[in-house]
Amino acid sequence: MICRVCDGTDLEPVLDLGEQPWCNHFLKPEEAGTEPRYPLRLLYCRTCATAQLDYTVKKEVMFGDHTYLSGVTKSLSAHFARVAQEVDSRVIGSRKSVLDIGSNDGTQLKHFQALGYDVLGVESSTTTAALANAAGVPTLNAYFNRDTAATIGRTFDVINAAGVFFHLEELHSVTDAVRECLAPNGTFVVQFLYMKKIVENLAFDQIYHEHLLYYNLRNLIALLARHGLEVHDCYLAPIHGGSMIAFASHTGTREPSVRLHEYLAAEDASGCNDITTYFTFAQRVRAVKERDVAFLDSCARDGRRVYGMGAPVKGNTLLNYFGVGRERVACLVEKNRLRRGLVSPGMHIPIVMEDELGEPPDVYYVLAWNFKTEILANNRHLIERGVEFYFPVDAEAA
Repeated sequence: MICRVCDGTDLEPVLDLGEQPWCNHFLKPEEAGTEPRYPLRLLYCRTCATAQLDYTVKKEVMFGDHTYLSGVTKSLSAHFARVAQEVDSRVIGSRKSVLDIGSNDGTQLKHFQALGYDVLGVESSTTTAALANAAGVPTLNAYFNRDTAATIGRTFDVINAAGVFFHLEELHSVTDAVRECLAPNGTFVVQFLYMKKIVENLAFDQIYHEHLLYYNLRNLIALLARHGLEVHDCYLAPIHGGSMIAFASHTGTREPSVRLHEYLAAEDASGCNDITTYFTFAQRVRAVKERDVAFLDSCARDGRRVYGMGAPVKGNTLLNYFGVGRERVACLVEKNRLRRGLVSPGMHIPIVMEDELGEPPDVYYVLAWNFKTEILANNRHLIERGVEFYFPVDAEAA
């Protein structure tokens, strides 16, 4: 294998999470057991320090249609509103246009529309793109790459990629397409799970087949430099336990900010780009597996009923790696109605809608831990009744 970012060949395995199904492959009950499994292994490139998966599930399998919706959680929508306002403060000139790559149900673009932008989304999921168009957000149902950029045939003041730039099977084609579609004074906004925070938070569940790449600033800068783009500013947002919002432009058009230099210095000081950090991370992941399985087993022995809170994609990484099925977690409680009546991939835990649930459990095992604040605020009445909310990843989350 060659490195997805730098084409280097010196890659070393650092974490093996076993054979797992594609974790967004929620199933009808009668389909349980038919889902294929793929290796889920993390490699480290000794040339550019990029952590990445060594196996690619084809984009047509993962992104042709799926059940993830950005608009389900208030916290994420509020984050997108803040990003739109921050980006708007940076736009040069009166022209306002934005292209959103992997625009999902249009939640991010709705916030740009509210600021007067001409918007266009590009979304590969057929169902999701249809939802966005029905909601009044112009959306092209396609994979964004050089060919798609050519059909669009215009440039944009802002190009946004929220939670998508680490998904890319066609990484270099997409990055070239960004450069071609970005106006001369335009801003490219990359919103990505920050690997430094994933390691610090022990958020190993954010490693799954859709996430082919894991960025710190150093390796993102190396990638963009290959394509005539340059990061000039960034900040860390609390969403998803720690997401970096990086602002890039055509090379040589903006001066790097003091804040960018500070974040890069913090990366260097922490050793987050060193392979030894990943070896330690893997040891900690194995330890948390032992801890959580022991906790769930103790709940079963004590007769305490456990439900999963949320059915996020990352939760399936955790459940499959831990080997946790219905004997430990009876069901997964969800808001996203596209997952109603389905079961989770691999462990086949049934999904129940939150508004259709009867009596609450004794324990909620919170798989959607990245929305901790929202979940605890919405469930104060259950906490007061003695329901325990257990967070397998207890990060500072939005």
